[in-house]
Amino acid sequence: MSDTATAAAPGTRAVDRAADLVSTVVRADAPMTFADLQEASGLAKSTTSRMLTALERSGLLERDGAGSYVAGSLFWLYAARHDPWEELVRLARPTMKAIGEDTHETVHLSVARGDRAVQVAQVDSTYLLGTRDWTEVDVPAHCSALGKVFLAWGAIDVPVGPLPAQTPATLTNPERLRRDGDQTRRRGWAITVDELEVGLTGVAVPIHGPRGDVVAALGISGPTSRLEGRLEELGRRLLERSAELSMLLRGRTPKEGVA
Repeated sequence: MSDTATAAAPGTRAVDRAADLVSTVVRADAPMTFADLQEASGLAKSTTSRMLTALERSGLLERDGAGSYVAGSLFWLYAARHDPWEELVRLARPTMKAIGEDTHETVHLSVARGDRAVQVAQVDSTYLLGTRDWTEVDVPAHCSALGKVFLAWGAIDVPVGPLPAQTPATLTNPERLRRDGDQTRRRGWAITVDELEVGLTGVAVPIHGPRGDVVAALGISGPTSRLEGRLEELGRRLLERSAELSMLLRGRTPKEGVA
């Protein structure tokens, strides 16, 4: 064996051990504790600790709220670029549940596909009034808060011709829709009041991906009578939650700040 191969062997063994730790976590049916991984790998505690710290630092592994190890941000970031709906929903689900618990209203997650805003996940309202499954409903972008997010930030182009009216309040003139988009960007959130259905109000905010572009919209909806007077409060709450989610998509945590 050459001197070069001999010198490389310890480094190769370290890579193999680290790869085994990552593989064990990724293949596991549930998050794994430090003790689980140390036992499965057969490594000394100090070696296991050192490798897990390095794998966390690189984004290959991360710890959940209970301190157990799960696949890291690099895995879902890669998957998000190739299968964005499934991974985006997985990542956004805890945030959506938190918003639902906080507001008690229906929470929506949507992505842009062509000229449509496609809802990919929903957390139902705790109220009987306002609970409806929108994931199978084809909603025109210009009369939903989620769709208005994509129009305002350029993820969907504003149509050049007149738009169909769902209600008397629907914005059907493209120029008015552009002005509404300008206001949405300045404010930070989109609003619809009685524009899709009379008596229905929505508020939505953008979610920014690793490149800073808008990759999804996060919003809530409910009866106009219940949401009127709360739109600014709800918009600010959604902005806080979407900022956390956007930072996760960039592979950072809120404590690390924005790049």
